[in-house]
Amino acid sequence: MSRKKLVRFQENDENPNVIQAGKPLFETIKGNWNEVQFQNPNPIVVELACGRGEFTVGLARNFPHQNFIGVDIKGSRIWKGSSTATAEGIHNVAFLRTQIELLEKYFASDEISELWITFPDPFPRDGDEKRRLTSPRFLEMYKPMLKNDGFLHFKTDNTDLFNYSLELFQSRVDIEVIGFTHDFYQSEWKDDHFGIQTRYEKMFSDKGEKIKYLKCRFI
Repeated sequence: MSRKKLVRFQENDENPNVIQAGKPLFETIKGNWNEVQFQNPNPIVVELACGRGEFTVGLARNFPHQNFIGVDIKGSRIWKGSSTATAEGIHNVAFLRTQIELLEKYFASDEISELWITFPDPFPRDGDEKRRLTSPRFLEMYKPMLKNDGFLHFKTDNTDLFNYSLELFQSRVDIEVIGFTHDFYQSEWKDDHFGIQTRYEKMFSDKGEKIKYLKCRFI
């Protein structure tokens, strides 16, 4: 392991906005995010596969009266968002280092107000469908965590993944698709996101890829 990674992992260990294995809160945070981590009753917004945390931190800057949690398994990635939030004095943001498959170990029923799935791995092979973060397996996991009026947002550059997800969502009687677009930056939705882009979103957009976006909720 490189010295740079070792330094970043040490900083993650010391930074209170990172919840990960080895820290007491890692085992007890479920159902206690508002009371213990944020110490306020504000709504909780979660971003899955947050990477370097650009989107999580960007939302936290724009919505100081909400709490934001980025989830990713890569410690060297979430270090970037964690250290940015610390340097800027942003206290309404945290990062959870875990596999998304284990998400239900860390969030109680009705604990999340909004859930973002941003540029996940598309897992294009049919045999990998269950690994897609918009697959039925994951939707069943998200459903109890989200409040009754909670929104699920999905952004991707991958057309096949988007069409798969849209068709799946529209086929379910327990999901209401509120709106969607195959060209986010030419849509009515773009101003709602304050120009915040992840590293991957910027990379795809610069290559001319159209960004797809969908907003829905469980009913």
